[in-house]
Amino acid sequence: MTSPFKFHDKTIFVAGGTSGINLGIAKNFAANGGNVVVMSRSQDKVDAAVETLSSYGFKSMGFSADVRDYDAVENAFSETVKAFGEIDVLVSGAAGNFPARATDMSPNAFKSVIDIDLLGSYHVLRASYPHLKKPGASVINISAPQAFVPMQLQSHVCAAKAGVDMLTRTLAMEWGAEKIRVNSIVPGPIKDTEGMARLAPTPAIIEAVKQSVPLQELGSADDIANAAMFLSSPVASYISGAILPVDGGWSLSGAGVMMDDLVKLMPK
Repeated sequence: MTSPFKFHDKTIFVAGGTSGINLGIAKNFAANGGNVVVMSRSQDKVDAAVETLSSYGFKSMGFSADVRDYDAVENAFSETVKAFGEIDVLVSGAAGNFPARATDMSPNAFKSVIDIDLLGSYHVLRASYPHLKKPGASVINISAPQAFVPMQLQSHVCAAKAGVDMLTRTLAMEWGAEKIRVNSIVPGPIKDTEGMARLAPTPAIIEAVKQSVPLQELGSADDIANAAMFLSSPVASYISGAILPVDGGWSLSGAGVMMDDLVKLMPK
């Protein structure tokens, strides 16, 4: 039987795919035969990611573009299709975060996260639509537990990611007739990522987070990459509009309450 997790001759576009979880997703698709395109703000990170992805032996390219700049995002998709053809898999993963109380943030700081996470996601989804394979495209938004679990120091991310999950559900309905599937992956605490470094900056906090996960361990970038591959495969052909936590059960036990306790451990 042919493996459903092979992506030879498929075009995969990963927005934010030059570091962390998103680079892990890009690498997993490249390792399984995909032609992978990445996009992020830093040209240096784009160049490094393309070099890494090309080492798997398949085609890769990248674009330096800010998801807040719709024209730049639209151009990246147009150039991708010229080079590789229609997009089979889109992963929208650009995000911004920093811990801060709502009253300590300036309006501009709050707006910056909304603009990157929510408006940026809309830009990626809207600009990609004319270039998605119809039927058959898989669209995956990278969300966060903050979308449905209120957490201290995260009001901006809670608002932004809740919007991203509602975009997921709405577009799953609007694009379903064209057989485009739209889903969200919700990573839990993932080790060796910038997000964990910001939200768990000390060994004591990292250990406290680990103990708060029902599986008693942090996840890895591979866990998220494998979920993305599953959702993009024929095995998941009847899954659309799903919000899939990949978090070791963290959100089940009230991650928001756990974050309240972790706030007490944060450096002053």
